[in-house]
Amino acid sequence: MFSLELDEIKNWMSENGEKPFRAAQVFEWLYIKRVTSFEDMTNLSKPLRDNLTESFEMTTLKTLIQQQSSDGTIKFLFELHDGYSIETVLMRHEYGNSVCVTTQVGCRIGCTFCASTLGGLKRNLEAGEIVAQVLKVQQALDETEERVSSVVIMGIGEPFDNYESMMSFLRTINNEKGLNIGARHITVSTSGIIPKIYKFADEKTQINFAISLHAANTELRSRLMPINRAYKLPDLMDAVKYYIDKTGRRVSFEYGLFGGVNDSVEHAEELADLVKDVKCHINLIPVNYVPERDYVRTPKEKIFEFEKALKKRGVNVTIRREQGHDIDAACGQLRAKERKEETR
Repeated sequence: MFSLELDEIKNWMSENGEKPFRAAQVFEWLYIKRVTSFEDMTNLSKPLRDNLTESFEMTTLKTLIQQQSSDGTIKFLFELHDGYSIETVLMRHEYGNSVCVTTQVGCRIGCTFCASTLGGLKRNLEAGEIVAQVLKVQQALDETEERVSSVVIMGIGEPFDNYESMMSFLRTINNEKGLNIGARHITVSTSGIIPKIYKFADEKTQINFAISLHAANTELRSRLMPINRAYKLPDLMDAVKYYIDKTGRRVSFEYGLFGGVNDSVEHAEELADLVKDVKCHINLIPVNYVPERDYVRTPKEKIFEFEKALKKRGVNVTIRREQGHDIDAACGQLRAKERKEETR
């Protein structure tokens, strides 16, 4: 049921001889009252509830593991209806509660530093399975009368590889009759699937947009991110400029720092050259260690040197605050550890 957008439920109501306003009532039950059964939708007639029960299923996620960090970060490992598992993370900030959602079971992109891609791609998630992640976290927050205030699509998988489901998810959580999370409180990240960047630009949303960059030259980026062999860095930058021209919004570049690989002052200067004249922000990420990968974290003093070199060149840059360092923090790491049959 969570895969259906409000207009789709309205159409279903009309086709089944019901008034379209019943769709808004269903949305309220799902996303504001957060019921888990059609039977609980007490302002709907019994025949309508029965018809809904026969026609749709409630997407359910089973919580396999719930890890809590000393900083309040909570990582969930959820099991899907077919036995596959996904990760979702709740991060607590001064400005509110943010949820990082997953869009695929596994990932085909093959970034050489990432745990998410271990075992490759199993399948795409349905829109409702992405929505259900936010709802599960919101239900946990309901116990303390808190709410999800922002969402980032940076969990397992490449969101633009599951574009239609991702967009349906975005429209549902943004809907004022749904979870009503403002567009500017939602961030989508991609590794650089260029055709979908152009398509996303043409959507003209107010949703924040981020690119996983991690290197400022083609050779190094191809080594870190094989997708760069298909979608070259110069073409990626052209797509980014198109997005900025089309939307008037800035882009965030995610730059993970890997010790001795991409973290020198020279790399910083190369990055500054790449993004000059681009309306952007650089988010430096001290990487989490992943046992199956060979990369190590850049020492703190070198991170500050890298940041200083960018600021000296006039680049807008911040260092991402670490969260969940005392749990399986790296994306895909909990799934890889607990569900080895999925990540072989």
